[in-house]
Amino acid sequence: MGRDTQADHVAAVPRQGVSENACLIFSPKEEEVGALAKVLKIFESNGVNLLHIESRSSVRFAGQYEFMVECAPGGNLAAAIEKLQSITSYLQIITRNHKDNAGAVPWFPRRIRDLDKFANQILSYGSELDADHPGFTDPVYRDRRKYFADIAINYRHGQPLPHVDYTEEEVDTWGKVYRQLTELFPSHACREFNHAFPLLVENCGFREDNIPQLQDVSNFLRDCTGFTLRPVAGLLSSRDFLAGLAFRVFHSTQYIRHPSTPYYTPEPDVCHELLGHVPLFADPAFARFSQEIGLASLGAPDDYIEKLATCYWFTVEFGLCRQEGQLKAYGAGLLSSFGELQYSLSDKPELRPFDPAKTALQKYPITEYQPVYYVAESFEDAKEKLSKFAQTIPRPFGVRYNAYTQSIELLDSAPQIERLCREVGHELRSACEAMRRVC
Repeated sequence: MGRDTQADHVAAVPRQGVSENACLIFSPKEEEVGALAKVLKIFESNGVNLLHIESRSSVRFAGQYEFMVECAPGGNLAAAIEKLQSITSYLQIITRNHKDNAGAVPWFPRRIRDLDKFANQILSYGSELDADHPGFTDPVYRDRRKYFADIAINYRHGQPLPHVDYTEEEVDTWGKVYRQLTELFPSHACREFNHAFPLLVENCGFREDNIPQLQDVSNFLRDCTGFTLRPVAGLLSSRDFLAGLAFRVFHSTQYIRHPSTPYYTPEPDVCHELLGHVPLFADPAFARFSQEIGLASLGAPDDYIEKLATCYWFTVEFGLCRQEGQLKAYGAGLLSSFGELQYSLSDKPELRPFDPAKTALQKYPITEYQPVYYVAESFEDAKEKLSKFAQTIPRPFGVRYNAYTQSIELLDSAPQIERLCREVGHELRSACEAMRRVC
């Protein structure tokens, strides 16, 4: 059954076994000359190649150092880890495939530039099209898709986002979608969306005869909420896509649907990304909610990744909310679909209150309108509920995003948590002092 919306990033089953690289964080028991050499000898004797080594002052043990090493697949890593346990005072195992190492945590990016490590690990589409894709038999369109895939795959963090000179045909397709949707936004979209959209028109070139450039949109979002865009060649796994949200990074396509079906696309395209997702990433409450899902995914077991992806589907993609007693849409899959946007606010679908524990178990179709939608009372309410749900995820640490260094801090020791409490306490005192001055 065709539709005028699309299966989005997290509709795909999480891809396992993409990489078996393991990262180990450890502190040698002995602070002496040659302590690191002794540790490295263990890897050598067990045939384990190291791809990366870092050192830093330990926050767990005063006066000591911690080392992080990234191990390539191969060799007897289990034996090396067993030996390391006997000569280290601290050892943390982080691996991308946790089924290979009992008790290990799936690898996840710790720094924003680590997103480069899975940029090319797309699940489908990209420059290759399925046989039932509208553009499968169109050689011009296929060449164009390869162009978009190549510029996304070659992108690295810190580079300017690729500028695209869209063709007249592509702009015409965008214009058809743009005109249809903008007729419905004032009456069907939530107030936060309708507040942000005119700002995008004013600052980023959102109009029916122009497809905005990702760099312009990314700059605007950074100024609003710290969110940025990153080009992607196709569908990422659920784990990788959600990890980007933890850094307030949204992986966005740049290609556009085939001109023969302007109101249908089997995968997310630039119409879906810019018209559906982008406006709400300019809202602080929605940005926090989206990042909360990403942070919850870091190091989570596979079954919880699936649950979080389902929560994402029923909120960021197909979420409804109540505002002033009326139902409004905030999900990008709805806001980029003329037909489903109208359908979702009719009396046809079943509506349920958003409850992450229950929502996470709901099955959903990806090629037809949703029979069930979940309604949030507000973005803040949804964030609080999701935060409580995240507390049930079994992982031996907490995580915190450091916006100053654009990195993820692992909270797995008392000294780290005490330091965080001091920082929060300082911020609370500043807020109380400001309140005193104002009141």
